[in-house]
Amino acid sequence: MTENLYRLQSEKSALVVIDIQERMMPAIPARDEVIKNSVLLMKAANIMQVPVVATTQYLPRIGPLLPEVRAELGERAALDKVEFSCFANGAINDAIKQLPKAINTLIICGVETHICVYQTVLAGLMNGYRMWVAADAVNSRAELNYRTGLERIREIGGVVATTEMIVYEWLQKAGTPAFKELLPYIK
Repeated sequence: MTENLYRLQSEKSALVVIDIQERMMPAIPARDEVIKNSVLLMKAANIMQVPVVATTQYLPRIGPLLPEVRAELGERAALDKVEFSCFANGAINDAIKQLPKAINTLIICGVETHICVYQTVLAGLMNGYRMWVAADAVNSRAELNYRTGLERIREIGGVVATTEMIVYEWLQKAGTPAFKELLPYIK
């Protein structure tokens, strides 16, 4: 049991934001929660210097990332894919492999839980990463697919947590400059 215990560390983490796109999100029942929590994860990542990789699924058909997600990306570009797993796309796989060597954990947010999120978690685990999914920052068009996706992620060894669990574990303590900067967003 204890061999599976470890502390989530911001300096060993990267955030992967999957397909939070204009034409997809209206079909997601909990879209407001997914967007709010994904943006919070991105804000925390930016403040704590956690690398962020963002993707789109077939940009010409599903459209660009939502404006609030694009705003948190700054100058970074989203990487487009037609594959469901981020690791199956050469450019995204390369971007992940080029992250600092200390990074051993990928935090996932976005859509859809049972397709792109699940397949990315599976491939990440197979590539030796610890994979965390923010349950309140992912979703699917159908509730059964969302729940089954999270259940399957747990079964294969992914960690399912909430956005606040991830952010507070990254922070470790109150009173730091990062905590003070994030406080208005997590109150």
